Amino acid sequence: MKSKFVFWLLTTFLLTTAPVSEAQQAGKIFRIGYLDSGTASGSAVLVKAFLQELTKLGWIGGKSFTIEYRFAEGKNDRLPELAANLVRLKVDLIVVSGTPSARAAKSATTTIPIVMTTTTDPVGDGLVASLARPGGNVTGFSSLGELNTKRLEILKDAVPKLTRVGLLRGSVAVPQLKDLRAAAPVLKLKLEEIETQLDAKGLESAFQTAKQKQVKAIMTTATRGFFSERKRIVELAVKYRLPAIYISKEFVDEGGLMSYGADYDDLYRKAAHYVDKILKGTKPADLPVQQATKFEFIINLKAAKQIGITIPLGMLERANQVIK
Repeated sequence: MKSKFVFWLLTTFLLTTAPVSEAQQAGKIFRIGYLDSGTASGSAVLVKAFLQELTKLGWIGGKSFTIEYRFAEGKNDRLPELAANLVRLKVDLIVVSGTPSARAAKSATTTIPIVMTTTTDPVGDGLVASLARPGGNVTGFSSLGELNTKRLEILKDAVPKLTRVGLLRGSVAVPQLKDLRAAAPVLKLKLEEIETQLDAKGLESAFQTAKQKQVKAIMTTATRGFFSERKRIVELAVKYRLPAIYISKEFVDEGGLMSYGADYDDLYRKAAHYVDKILKGTKPADLPVQQATKFEFIINLKAAKQIGITIPLGMLERANQVIK
C-alpha cells in the first residue's frame, strides 16, 4: 500500500512540475518528513493538494526535495516511534497532520521545524505558546475544533424532532468533547457517546450500538482516524439509515449527507507555503499559527433520498453547495 501511494504521488509531481529557481536547482535536496495518525489511502487526497502547491512554488519531487512518509494506521501509540524515526533520519522539516501527530513530533525534537496542517487547539494542547508568537520549532494551521458545536446545531435543524445524537469518538478524550457535552443540553439533545475502534469490525459495532441506543442521527469527533475511515463510515450511515454531519467535504465526496467545516485542501495548500518559507530560511517561531478562514457547508440530496429524509429549504439556501 505504502509503495503504491508513494509511486502515485511522485508520478503526480513529475507530470505537473513547474520551473524551479536557480537557487533551488543549485542547492541541496531537502528531506521532508510527513507524520500522520491516519492511513496512506485515507490521506492521499490532502497530501496531493499539499504536493501540488509545492510544485506551484517551484519545488520538484526527487530533485529539490524528497518526502519520508510515516502513517500510524489509526494507532496513535505508534506515533512517538514514527516521529523518532524521522528525527533519526535527520529530516529538514516535519509536516504533521492532526494533534496527536503534532504532539509526537514536538516531543521527539526541539530543533527540527514542524509545520501543522490541521490541529484544533494548538495553544490549549501546549503545541505553541500563542498563535501570534508560537515560539520554539512548531507553527502551522488550526482547523478550529469548536466547529463541532455548530455541526450539532445543523444536525438538529436537519432532522425534525431530533432528541438523541450518537457521537462516534475514540478511546482518548479530546478537547472538543467538552464543548459538545455543554452544547447538547442547550439544544435539548441527549448526546450518546460511542467509543469506536477504527477498523471494519469496530465501526460496524459502533453503528449497531447507535441503533440500540435509539439515536436518530450521528456525528464523529474531528480526528484524523475518522477522516481516514470516511468511506466506510459513510457506507454504514447509509446502511443503518442514520442522518449524519461530517467534519469536511471529503466525507460528502464519498456519498455522505452533510458536512460543515474548514476547507482541508486549503489548509494543506497553505501549509506548503510555510514549508517553502522555512526551507528558504524563515524560522518557525517567526510564522504565526493561522486559523482556518475558508469554511464550507455542503448538502448531498442524493444521500438524503437514500435514507429517506427531506432537508428543509432554509438549510438548502444556507449551503455553499447542494449536490442533486
